[in-house]
Amino acid sequence: MGCRDVHAATVLSFLCGIASVAGLFAGTLLPNWRKLRLITFNRNEKNLTVYTGLWVKCARYDGGHDCLMYDATWYSSVDQLDLRVLQFALPLSILIAMGALLLCLIGMCDTAFRSSVPNVKLAKCLVNSAGCHLVAGLLFFLAGTVSLSPSIWVIFYNIHLNRKFEPVFAFDYAVYVTVASAGGLFMTALLLFIWYCACKSLPSPFWQPLYSHPPGMHTYSQPYSARSRLSAIEIDIPVVSHTT
Repeated sequence: MGCRDVHAATVLSFLCGIASVAGLFAGTLLPNWRKLRLITFNRNEKNLTVYTGLWVKCARYDGGHDCLMYDATWYSSVDQLDLRVLQFALPLSILIAMGALLLCLIGMCDTAFRSSVPNVKLAKCLVNSAGCHLVAGLLFFLAGTVSLSPSIWVIFYNIHLNRKFEPVFAFDYAVYVTVASAGGLFMTALLLFIWYCACKSLPSPFWQPLYSHPPGMHTYSQPYSARSRLSAIEIDIPVVSHTT
């Protein structure tokens, strides 16, 4: 694996992270987290479905596309605990994932534009390619956990509502979008962890820059101090004898 170059695993993880963050944005804004289906037995009337999102609520007739009732202030009067938790969890997950994307981008730029000549000052720097990717993987994993847990809770909360009232509640496709996006964040973290574990066997620890060593140079050693003992050097001189 090309640990000292921009590898396909890091590029793929960055693209997967962008797609996952976009999915979280879509899941946060979609008004299709829960639907309440009201069935009428009057043949002259149509069934009504109320779509509930995190910020708005919309009521439509079956087969219709326009909202009969559109509540744009629903975000301030949410009376369902799972949706209220999602209002805080999803934006927080997006912020964490965007920070991870920034670190991943910094790591790739550091890999692509760094000098091939080692620098003693940078050897003590904590911000480098491998370190950025490792921290980004941890942040992606955290963002996936923050977004996945309340999204799955919506499914079980629907079961609770159906038992408490009537079986008219169902979760909508915004749940699938958010769960899939959280899975994408976990996949992104897994790719970064695989890249880091494959490169961990290199001589440099993760907090040191991964330079492209010149040919014949395998490791860097600290200069000897004044008190260091000089190693004995033994020179074998071959003796050639001529026989007559």
